[in-house]
Amino acid sequence: MNLKNKTVIITGASSGIGRSCAEEFAKKGSNLVLGARQYVTLCDIAQELEEKYGIKAVAVQCDVSKESDCQILINQAISTFNRIDVLVNNAGISMRALFKDLDLQVLRDLMDVNFWGAVYCTKYAIPELLKHQGSVVGVSSIAGYRGLPGRTGYSASKFALNGFLEALRVENLKTGLHVMIASPGFTSSNIRKVALVKDGTAQGETSMDEDKMMSSEEVAQIIVRGIEQRKRSLIMTAQGKLTVFLNKVLPAWLDGLVYNHFTKEKDPLIK
Repeated sequence: MNLKNKTVIITGASSGIGRSCAEEFAKKGSNLVLGARQYVTLCDIAQELEEKYGIKAVAVQCDVSKESDCQILINQAISTFNRIDVLVNNAGISMRALFKDLDLQVLRDLMDVNFWGAVYCTKYAIPELLKHQGSVVGVSSIAGYRGLPGRTGYSASKFALNGFLEALRVENLKTGLHVMIASPGFTSSNIRKVALVKDGTAQGETSMDEDKMMSSEEVAQIIVRGIEQRKRSLIMTAQGKLTVFLNKVLPAWLDGLVYNHFTKEKDPLIK
């Protein structure tokens, strides 16, 4: 896909991977519809990208957990650009708590944003995407292939996202719709700082060494290249590829490896 003059919608575009994706698409000459809750930040980003790359960018305040907000986001894209070519379902939240300690509302919140947000946006965008044989992208995680301790709600939401997108892909094998699941490794961003703990409040600080992680810019470059090449799925790190492989062939052994890995977090939940 040549992305010049294409219309791209990105959710969760005010920071992290979403913000970096916006810049990568702008470099390619795409026009942007940026959705996030942080409207003032989003407006600044849109203006900056317009001035820097000569594209058109529209900011839309959007909480993807609300179906009506998702419908407004998609309608704004159609009314402004009269088409949709790419939808990047990037908005997401994380969590860090053992299930036995967890307020169940945390799981509901994770599902509302990470799963239902993608479902809502895709539902309203799909008529235009089918018309232009466009791309639906879900920013998932290795946690969508292998459950991670202390992340029951996060893993469940990403498994659900992956299942939804895989089914959507098969339904559209003959329509020309491109469906891609993008699974970064651990990425340096603010997602862990705002991760929900057992009572639903934000964690406030990361539990991992951010310096050893992928940058959001690296992830965005891989995602945009994957869309251009109409890739089926992206597992972005050697560790991630090994994890997915071992989960298929030696799942019980992998249980122990995953357990041991998470005992090395700062203030580990399991010891």
